[in-house]
Amino acid sequence: MAARGWTDDVAIDAWMEYLRMNQNRSPRTLEAYRLAMARLKEFMQGRPLLEATGDELDMFCGLWLHRKGVVARSRKPYISAVRGFYQWCLDRGLLDRNTATALEHPRTGRALPNVITLANAERLMCAPDLATFKGIRDSAILHVLLGAGLRVSGLVALNEGDLFRDTLNGRSRMYLRTREKGDKERLVPLPREAEAILLVYLGHEELAEIDRETVNRQGRPDKVLFVSTRNSTVLEHAFRGEERRLGRQSIHDIVQNYGRAVGIPAAQLHPHALRHLFGTELTEGDVPTLSVQNLMGHADPKSTAIYTELSIRKKSRIVDEHSPLAKIRTPVSELLKRLPG
Repeated sequence: MAARGWTDDVAIDAWMEYLRMNQNRSPRTLEAYRLAMARLKEFMQGRPLLEATGDELDMFCGLWLHRKGVVARSRKPYISAVRGFYQWCLDRGLLDRNTATALEHPRTGRALPNVITLANAERLMCAPDLATFKGIRDSAILHVLLGAGLRVSGLVALNEGDLFRDTLNGRSRMYLRTREKGDKERLVPLPREAEAILLVYLGHEELAEIDRETVNRQGRPDKVLFVSTRNSTVLEHAFRGEERRLGRQSIHDIVQNYGRAVGIPAAQLHPHALRHLFGTELTEGDVPTLSVQNLMGHADPKSTAIYTELSIRKKSRIVDEHSPLAKIRTPVSELLKRLPG
């Protein structure tokens, strides 16, 4: 039974203030929750929100929103808002029971990420002009993104001191140290191709003329790894050190500009598409999931499992070799034997 003296607007405003002051919810979340409550008021058609039954709330969060064009994934903040509001009302004594406790988030399939194809990755790698310093820098960036599966945040934060060498099986090998989500650090071996173009970049005479002095996380002298060649935000004398560091948007622009120039579809032209190809190809090669998780820097194994869904060549090989049709004779199988290739 609802408490008297509380209108919908008074209760919603008080709940919003609680979320803002006590739970430090972001303005974006508050805006989404207020929209959810406005639509719930629309659904109730003038009846007080505090009188809504469980069946009515279930109808609102399900069929009613669906008919309004709100897809399952987009209904989640509505359900969170409704559950949170009615729990708050119960805690404040405005209700004697929470009619929203039975609401569940809709089950939605996990969307597969966009991955650049191997053929398009090859075209992208060949796009920069290696006769110029900028082309060499961009080629090094693309090789590190694709060859080490880095996130953009990890790439732009790299200093020269994050590159180091070690001996493996009697041969010198380059590794990099990256820090990405949650400030977690991991070591990544670089493919020979990425190492080679990085050495060309680091040895370039134009790079030698750039002041990229900085300090690392321990306060020791270091140098920014990937530098900007354009200055549009600071005075010329200040365009050095950290001001020279490429930003995340610049990396996106590099991928998109080269990709568009060689006709790669827009859906594949983002740095994460290269990272996804890295993870997919490791999975195609039957690399153990734990190793892929470590190389990708995933905290949650579920994030790594998505690449099993993307490893289409591996799936095709399994189907070709082990499906029932591969083990019996059919009229079609006899026909296939007569076809070339």
